[in-house]
Amino acid sequence: MSLLLSKDKHHFLYHQHKNYSVIPACRESSARKKDPGQAGMTNQTHLSSGDRLINKQGFTLIEVLVSVAILAVVLAAIYSTFFLAQRAVEGMDESVVKLQESRRALDILRCELESSFFKEADANTLLQIKDRDSYGKSSSELTFTTFSILRPGLSKVSYYIEEHDGRLNLLKKIEDPRKQEKAEGTEIIEILDAFSIEAKYHDQWVKTWDTAVNKNTPEEIRISLAFRLKDRTVTLSDIAIPRIDKPL
Repeated sequence: MSLLLSKDKHHFLYHQHKNYSVIPACRESSARKKDPGQAGMTNQTHLSSGDRLINKQGFTLIEVLVSVAILAVVLAAIYSTFFLAQRAVEGMDESVVKLQESRRALDILRCELESSFFKEADANTLLQIKDRDSYGKSSSELTFTTFSILRPGLSKVSYYIEEHDGRLNLLKKIEDPRKQEKAEGTEIIEILDAFSIEAKYHDQWVKTWDTAVNKNTPEEIRISLAFRLKDRTVTLSDIAIPRIDKPL
């Protein structure tokens, strides 16, 4: 009986030990069977590492030279476009400034002529238009007495052309008609093509006028300024109508 028990106990322990030793082996084998992607991941890791090794090789000398050449062509096109645009803007700015100062001078001269004053009994009052020519270009000379905003009382205003290095510049000076003091001329516009003053006399435009001869001021006075803007000649004109001592 005891012998049988000892045998059964030994047999039970043997089977129990056998079961414990077999189960881990089965689990390990099943774990290996259930994880087939691990090897693939390892291979993928090795492949991606290989790709990184290939990518780390960089660019060849030919690729670098071609890239530099393309970049140089693009930069040259950009710089040329920029300089052309800048030159066009500068030329436009000069044209606008020239046009503005010409219009301003024309408006001031028209207002002064409309305020011109002449009285036959007063020897200090006058209006004279002289026809002049400089290098084949019209260069009128205008002198008259008027009421100017630049100084109080009656003023003697003169517009005339002076030549500097082959260029015609319009100058203006303001004097006191009752004094013999000479004033310096102030430059109004540079580089003119023509400055023309004409008086209307019996429905015709004449280039000379003298109140000492005509005994009165013209009905209308036409002012013309011509100058160059780039490749063309621009002419601005306006008409002044003297209003002092004139019927409305």
